Amino acid sequence: MSNANEIWGRRLKEARVAAGLSQKQLGIQAGLDQFVASTRINRYELGIHKADYSIVQNLSKILDVPAGYFYTEEDNLAELMLVFHRMPGKKKNDTIKFVRTLARTE
Repeated sequence: MSNANEIWGRRLKEARVAAGLSQKQLGIQAGLDQFVASTRINRYELGIHKADYSIVQNLSKILDVPAGYFYTEEDNLAELMLVFHRMPGKKKNDTIKFVRTLARTE
């Protein structure tokens, strides 16, 4: 199993648990057949199978996380993406301006 698959699976599991969903519930909500939903999500979380992007988009919507959250290697960046994703629009704009200011001062 590659490191990328491990990261992807760990992030999926963390987001699923934070949302209070079972593997089966998440799979069914994502459009998977109810008879394979739990197994499929389990295999995604273990990094055995990779979800295609349309499934990732469904999972992202259900779990309220950006799709990129699953793919970034850096945990700090994943956390920033998650926080930013959940901010209201005005705060997103203010945050971008603030971060740009920080980047110029170093």
